[in-house]
Amino acid sequence: MRLSRQRRMVLDLLWAEKAHLSARDIFEKLNNLGRNIGHTSVYQNLEALQSAGVIECLERASGRLYGYRSDPHSHLTCLDSGAIHDLDVSLPAELLQAIEQQTGFRIESYTLQLTGRRPDAC
Repeated sequence: MRLSRQRRMVLDLLWAEKAHLSARDIFEKLNNLGRNIGHTSVYQNLEALQSAGVIECLERASGRLYGYRSDPHSHLTCLDSGAIHDLDVSLPAELLQAIEQQTGFRIESYTLQLTGRRPDAC
């Protein structure tokens, strides 16, 4: 994949923010930083980066969110704020074996989608 100037701007923003952002958020943040990029260019570059496995895309009821990580990892979503936290979680081998025995599948990788609340703000 060719790393165009616009793709680089999108990647740099995602890496700097270390958050899950909508295409609109990315468009607004880049333009607020003085980077002139159009809506269509943002969407096209996000699609290309996601298709190439460089970034992640989360499907949410409110729309797609894009993140800077492309490796397998889990997410914890705060039910109060909607903030999404990246997690690196390892399930116990016994649990994975029990799931394999129950389903007949050999688990090669997994991600968890967790939701919760904590007393302080997410």
